[in-house]
Amino acid sequence: MQRLLAHRFGPLALGFALVVGIATLTRIALAWKALPLLDGDLALLAPAFLVGFGYDCVAAAYLLAPFALYLALAPERWLRGRAHRVLTLAGFAVATFVLLFTAAAEWTFWDEFGTRFNFIAVDYLVYTREVVGNIVESYPIGWILAGIAAAAALIVYAMRRPLRGAATRPLAWPRRAAWALALLALPLAAIAFVTEGQKEVTGSAVANELAGNGIYEFFAAVRNNELDYAKLYARAEDERVFDDLRELLTTPDARFVSGDRFSIVRDITNPGPERRLNVVLVSVESLSAEFLGAFGDRRGLTPRLDALAQEGLVFTRLYATGTRTVRGLEALALSVPPTPGQSIVKRPGNEGLFSLAEVFNTKGYESAFVYGGYGWFDNMSAFFGANGYRVVDRTAIPAADIHHESVWGVADEDLFALAAKQMDAIHAAGRPFFLHVMTTSNHRPYTYPAARVPIPSGTSREGAVQYTDWAIGKFIDDARSKPWFADTVFVITADHTAGGAGKSDLPIARYHIPLIVYAPAHVPAGRMERLASQIDVPPTLLGLLGFSYRSAFFGYDLFRLEPGRERAFIGTYQVLGLIRDDDLAILSPGRRMRVAHVIASDERDDDDDAVEHEAIVWYEAASYAFRHGLMRVAHTRGQPAP
Repeated sequence: MQRLLAHRFGPLALGFALVVGIATLTRIALAWKALPLLDGDLALLAPAFLVGFGYDCVAAAYLLAPFALYLALAPERWLRGRAHRVLTLAGFAVATFVLLFTAAAEWTFWDEFGTRFNFIAVDYLVYTREVVGNIVESYPIGWILAGIAAAAALIVYAMRRPLRGAATRPLAWPRRAAWALALLALPLAAIAFVTEGQKEVTGSAVANELAGNGIYEFFAAVRNNELDYAKLYARAEDERVFDDLRELLTTPDARFVSGDRFSIVRDITNPGPERRLNVVLVSVESLSAEFLGAFGDRRGLTPRLDALAQEGLVFTRLYATGTRTVRGLEALALSVPPTPGQSIVKRPGNEGLFSLAEVFNTKGYESAFVYGGYGWFDNMSAFFGANGYRVVDRTAIPAADIHHESVWGVADEDLFALAAKQMDAIHAAGRPFFLHVMTTSNHRPYTYPAARVPIPSGTSREGAVQYTDWAIGKFIDDARSKPWFADTVFVITADHTAGGAGKSDLPIARYHIPLIVYAPAHVPAGRMERLASQIDVPPTLLGLLGFSYRSAFFGYDLFRLEPGRERAFIGTYQVLGLIRDDDLAILSPGRRMRVAHVIASDERDDDDDAVEHEAIVWYEAASYAFRHGLMRVAHTRGQPAP
């Protein structure tokens, strides 16, 4: 070993062993955590670890490239000096700490999302205040950092003697240059020939995730921050896509206002008088349907929501479009399928779009987006403010009125109190209101005011769900005494579920969210059992109000849609799914597509060209429409009258 390390580039071997060793231990730990999702099929671990070793080697090549360049350029006298030895030890100490910290971060990220680092991790780095604050509030970070530092110190202490005598053998410049070129060619070759998609070597999404390397996946996600549908996904001719989309959007209540084949602008006509009722749309953070007793849960976490479900209209088969808050906000505001890459909420050029608020504003309503956190997070203020909403966030709440706050926002009860004040003021001005209220309490670290619910604050997600349920119940109780209550429709749903990871790429059950419409004087109690997408909420809500309006929505009014035409959209930032009957069409980068035939928990590949083509139509058209300005209000208004 000492003879190897004495070579000028010998220390790279020690660095390689360090990177690959920690990565392998991380994979072992994550595999142990993921065992329940593998259904006892341990044979899946063999290809995961084999391919994973390859990714670990690639990550090591990237990370060690600067060190290889340093060893190539350093003079002989410098390499034999004390300063080089001190610098090498310090560098290994810092690198070991970072690698161990990354391993710990991967553990917590997997615990939250069930995946290696991905687009979400990159996205969160933009908001270091919230993310760091969440970590500090959720974990004993001081002890964790101290433990990582101690482990790094022990590892480097064990390597001190080999490192002190490393890189001492002279090497002539021509041979040194040849070694350097060979070593630096490795990361260059990896850039050219290795992609993150090559880890998908099994039929198990969990095993494929284990095959990745967290560091490699992180930087791959940085590179793929925005995904161009036309370049990466299965597609058809744009003209055919929009011809087929117009056919899909042809419903009994809609009439296209133009013969332009690329336009989906329709006039929606509802019979009977319009009901100018107030509307409060509450999107609850991470509220999976599985938490509610109304959907079969027996833990008793949501007694108030279950009571509202008994008195209201419940949609039993509604699916979220994604796994992030911005995806839910996108669907509920714009009624558009999830386009790959970044949510429209955070993309450039997302102002002046046709939105739910645009419809309400044309009817004389005042529309507002009310959020318990700071609106600049996830670009919410900019997006909603540029698309018809007045934005109200935690800055509008005096410190004395806050009962509790976490890094994500104020307690839900304080958010609802803020929303009620907005409704009071708008009602007093003699205008109807539309408020979209976004909660935050059902988010790690799951803290809330003491003595509200039996489960202590900060102990579990179940406690946070129970508290959110309590806060919603209090909001409704307080609203009953308001003069606007009798003429207000409360719509309660979720931005997404508590977790989107599972055994397959797109585990359907992990996208199931509740929708309750509560307005006893105006909306009869009942259950809507039809398959529905989160993008169907805006047109269905407008249909319940009897509104006639001009639309550029992709969603359906479920009460006017002919039976058998239901579908739902689910996706991650790069995998897109269309649920149709018992089929799930899946589109992914590399123009890959397949259809899984899904019955309950059983899933098997199927061959259905019609479902695949429909998925292409919806997703290609949505991406095209945003990129070419077809979702803008100006385009909608610019269409000729029929």
